[in-house]
Amino acid sequence: TTNGGGKETITVTEWAPPVDITEDEKEYLVKAELPELKKEEVKVTVENGELSISGERKFEKEEKNRKYHRIECSYGSFVRSFTLPEGVSGEKVNAEFKDGLLTVHLPKDEKARPKAVEVKVS
Repeated sequence: TTNGGGKETITVTEWAPPVDITEDEKEYLVKAELPELKKEEVKVTVENGELSISGERKFEKEEKNRKYHRIECSYGSFVRSFTLPEGVSGEKVNAEFKDGLLTVHLPKDEKARPKAVEVKVS
């Protein structure tokens, strides 16, 4: 969308959950910390070679008898996107969400795994 000045407006995400990405011989593993979110509030998609993790952490409504002294946790919607590494098939990606930790498994394609080939020396 463009506004009157011809400049594009960009939706700014209010926070970005921290993410760890590790790799072994079988898969890449993406772990995202999403405290206080429910499984239904997290969305994982794979499209055009890109993995996206999105969702929203809602701020609890102010209670009459509660005073907020400090608020350091981030709230609002977020999106984290990552290009799938070469040799990862988007169809085999799976994810689980437990205790505020989202774990996304990106299995390596059999064909993409390095194989040791013995070369005959003549």
